[in-house]
Amino acid sequence: MAYENLLYEKSDKIVKIILNRPQALNALSEELVKELRLALDEADQDPQVRAVILTGAGRAFSAGYDIKPREDGRQAADPYGLEIGEYIKYWWDRDHYDTEEFMHIWKLGVPVIASVRGYCLGGGFWYSMACDITIAAEDAVFGQPEVRHISNTSFMLAALTNWKQAHRWALTGDHMGAEEAYRLGIVNKVVPPDKLEEETLALAERIAKVPEASVRLNKAVTWMGLEAMGLGAAMRVNAALSSIAHSSHGSDREALWEAQSKGGLKAFLEARDGPFLPEPYGPKSVKR
Repeated sequence: MAYENLLYEKSDKIVKIILNRPQALNALSEELVKELRLALDEADQDPQVRAVILTGAGRAFSAGYDIKPREDGRQAADPYGLEIGEYIKYWWDRDHYDTEEFMHIWKLGVPVIASVRGYCLGGGFWYSMACDITIAAEDAVFGQPEVRHISNTSFMLAALTNWKQAHRWALTGDHMGAEEAYRLGIVNKVVPPDKLEEETLALAERIAKVPEASVRLNKAVTWMGLEAMGLGAAMRVNAALSSIAHSSHGSDREALWEAQSKGGLKAFLEARDGPFLPEPYGPKSVKR
């Protein structure tokens, strides 16, 4: 099928799905998320496909969920004009939907390899963690800066690292570099930026040499086992708590949205992230 927000490229047994909103650092719009689900299912249902590579066009994997304001300058999730119950339901539905999108990757028979360069933040970070394998370029930057405007982390971070490390990054929204992500077990390998595509493709091709049933069932061994241990339940609790976090609108967030209404996204980011500069890693860190 034709996609408007991503590229679907099939070569022999490998499919590459490229998030294709480079002008917005591949921010996850509602349309892109829906298309990504369809593209993953298309690859999974193709009997010729043995592995999927998920990556981003341009200089980022994904900067996270799109927070572009409405035409009136206010956020789409602004409680303005909504009853309290309506506002809570909006976030309940959205957070459960997003969580199911991450878990959907686990249920695919075909393995998904995240190939990450540049910014991999927020929802983009969560998609990379949900993938079966993650290869990162040396310039990759991971993080959840949205916690600074009252948002949630993902239990996947604690599952991949440990609860102390999860708190270190989830309670600050700080950026982490590729090497730190590798040390914590968030990525499998770090490679030079000019080798990222080559290394990712080589791994996908090695997987494609293994009998399909073996790959599909051994992926299921991992994910079904983790869900049996409680990961699936933890993610659904995560969704419920995320909806409460997102519904906890207050003066801090209102001040950020006011900055955005006057100066656009740049002003919003300066107001939100300025007090945290320099970041520990990445483009906004202290020059070493």
